[in-house]
Amino acid sequence: MAIKPRPRKEAVTTKGWLRANKWLILRRMSQFGILGLFLLGPLAGIWIVKGNLAYSMTLDVLPLSDPHVLLQAVLAGVEPHKEALIGVSIVIVFYMLIGGRVFCSWVCPVNLVTDLSCCVRRMLGIRSSTQLSRSARYWLLGVTLILPLITGAIVWEMFNPVSMAFRGLVFGLGMAWVILLGIFLFDIFVAKEGWCGRLCPVGAFYSLLGWKSLVRVVAEDREKCDDCMDCFEVCPEEQVIRPALKGAAQGIGPVILSSNCTNCGR
Repeated sequence: MAIKPRPRKEAVTTKGWLRANKWLILRRMSQFGILGLFLLGPLAGIWIVKGNLAYSMTLDVLPLSDPHVLLQAVLAGVEPHKEALIGVSIVIVFYMLIGGRVFCSWVCPVNLVTDLSCCVRRMLGIRSSTQLSRSARYWLLGVTLILPLITGAIVWEMFNPVSMAFRGLVFGLGMAWVILLGIFLFDIFVAKEGWCGRLCPVGAFYSLLGWKSLVRVVAEDREKCDDCMDCFEVCPEEQVIRPALKGAAQGIGPVILSSNCTNCGR
């Protein structure tokens, strides 16, 4: 084990805790706020949003459909109804504009688990990590789309941690505990950011959706970089940073162009 890294320490010292963590606070407000809206109905009888992250109806007016789930349904032979098509169109346009993987850092409940895993890794001083290929998630994405063609069923949704986490909060976690605990331990002891950064097919799908998004992270004042490596330590997709941060000599601009950037603001 190496010396425990303390990312954000300098930022907290110079900016104060609130400013240094403003994006983290906003992300948590978004994640818990979305979960709260979904849970108000089944737990308190206040039906602002009906449904789940796969398909929902807000105020009985606004339909939203997960494009990955709907695509699986179509491949399984399901004919989508009009509201589902309207909902998926809204979601696709939204994430094409702001970046597909914004879903991962601002909406997905599993991100709460994997972020906690990273914190525990730092507290324990764990530096070793199995080097899983980041392309594995795209192969798994392919599997999630092939299975409906073969089976006529949306197989992935029976195991999808995102769906299981939501169902677990409403109906009792059950097997969701096993899946989420497995991801938690996997990210701590096997591979840093192993699930979100290397294996999750949902994140892979949304990265393709936001390939040409308009909202991008910019490496401002990159000439002042002192190679402290804090940004690489906290970023779940550290490979996206270097071109924007260190590419001035090669004529590369400071904008992070990779669609795997989660726009998390860390």
